[in-house]
Amino acid sequence: MESKPVVVGTDGSEHAGRAVAWAADEAALRGLPLRIVHSVDMPGRMTQDMEVVLSEAGQGVLDEARREVLARQPSVQVTTEVLSGAMSQALREQAGDAFEIVLGHRGRGGFRGLLLGSTARRVAGRVAGPVVIVRGRVEAVFGEIVAGVDPFEDEPGALEYAFEAAVARKAAIRAIHAFQIADTLLPLTPTVSTEEVASLAREELAKAVAPWREKFPQVTVTEQVIQAHPVEALVNESETADLLVLGAHGHTALGGWLVGSTTHGAFEHAHCPIVAVRPRV
Repeated sequence: MESKPVVVGTDGSEHAGRAVAWAADEAALRGLPLRIVHSVDMPGRMTQDMEVVLSEAGQGVLDEARREVLARQPSVQVTTEVLSGAMSQALREQAGDAFEIVLGHRGRGGFRGLLLGSTARRVAGRVAGPVVIVRGRVEAVFGEIVAGVDPFEDEPGALEYAFEAAVARKAAIRAIHAFQIADTLLPLTPTVSTEEVASLAREELAKAVAPWREKFPQVTVTEQVIQAHPVEALVNESETADLLVLGAHGHTALGGWLVGSTTHGAFEHAHCPIVAVRPRV
C-alpha cells in the first residue's frame, strides 16, 4: 500500500524554507514520501498570460525547494505541485491524502515579532490529522518530546503521535498537564485545595499515558503536573524540547488546553516546532 506523504506548503519565504527543511527530515525519519506544494491565488479578471506567469513562478519556488530537500535528504522521494486558491484552503484539501501537514508559522509579508500567520492560523485545528507549525529550532538537539495532555478529555491522537514520533527520533517523552484555578474562583471553592486538584490531575495523567507506555515500552516517559497558566507552561517547557505535541481540542473547568487561547498561544511563542493533532473522522 502506498504511504501517505508528508505535505509541506511553501511560498519561498525564509520561514517556509525552514518548514521544508523540517518536513524533509521528518519524511526521512519516517520513511515517507514528501510532497511540496505552492498555491497560486489568482485574483479576479486575471488574463491567461498572467495566470501562466504566476504558475511558472510558483513552479520555480517548488523547484528550488525540491533542490534544497534533495541536498539535505537525498533518499527522500519528492514530488511537487502548483495548486490554485488560497494556501490555507489548498492545504486543507490536501489533508485527507496526507500523513501530516507542515508549514511555517508565517510567510511572506510578515515582520519581526508577527503573531501566527494567517495561513497557519486558518489551517491549525481545522484539518483532520496532525498539523505541524515550524518555528524555533529545526534540528533535534535535546532528544525529548513534550506532550501537552488534558487527562480530563479523550484525546488519544496527540499521545499516539507523540509516542510514534519518539520512536522515530529515539527520543524521550515528557507528558505534562498544566492547570490554573482562576483567582475569582478561589473564594467559591474554599474546601478544595490546589494540591488536591494537582493530585487528581496526576492520577488522571497517569491513566491517560498508561496505555501508550504499554504499547511503546522502548520509550522513556516522565509525567509532570504544573500549576501555571497552560500557555506559560507550554512555552517554558518547549525551551528544552525538540517537538511540542498538543491535541487540537479540549477544555476543562480546571483551565486545561483551551482550543483558541492555549493552542494558538503556544503556536505564537514556543521555542520549537509544534504539532496540533485533530482526530481523523
